[in-house]
Amino acid sequence: MKTFKELTQFFQDEGADNVDHSTKGYLAHAIGVYNDLKKWGCDEELARVGLFHSIYGTEIFQNFTLDTSRRDDIRELIGDHAEMVCWMNCAIDRRHFDQEIHKESGPYQIRDRFTGNLVDVSDQEFHDLCLIHLCDWLEQVERSRAWDYRRSAYVQLAKRLGGVGAENFNRVFADAPECVSTDEYVWPETALN
Repeated sequence: MKTFKELTQFFQDEGADNVDHSTKGYLAHAIGVYNDLKKWGCDEELARVGLFHSIYGTEIFQNFTLDTSRRDDIRELIGDHAEMVCWMNCAIDRRHFDQEIHKESGPYQIRDRFTGNLVDVSDQEFHDLCLIHLCDWLEQVERSRAWDYRRSAYVQLAKRLGGVGAENFNRVFADAPECVSTDEYVWPETALN
């Protein structure tokens, strides 16, 4: 298993440590998600998902995107399951994902935004995706001030996960301004990058 230093060195070697993200550096944000997942009681494998959660870019974050042809490189660094959850977090069409999180049980699918195809995912993969997705947002929302972006989806994720996910959502959103957005899928004009 690669050391934490080796994992962060990968980001530096790829030039990802000099990329802006939510008013701080991308690597700093990724380390923040890793650390938060550890605080949430997650094991090392899931924390490593947090470190690499947006390695291929996402619908919103495009400042650094490792080409998906390099998925084997990431699997070698963090393992098959961890890479799959990272890829899902990057590949999800968020509107489709936001419908899936309302299901009480599987089967679950994600819509791959790269291809448009529906992809079946296991219950465990979907649970881990929900956890990573919420933790990622809670790590950055206060800094970015994008409180209204998909707020109802994050409320649903907190309810779905319960426990530490709900506790951290309630803590972070305790002082959030009232929702004023008419379209939660539009990045708020008041948000910082």
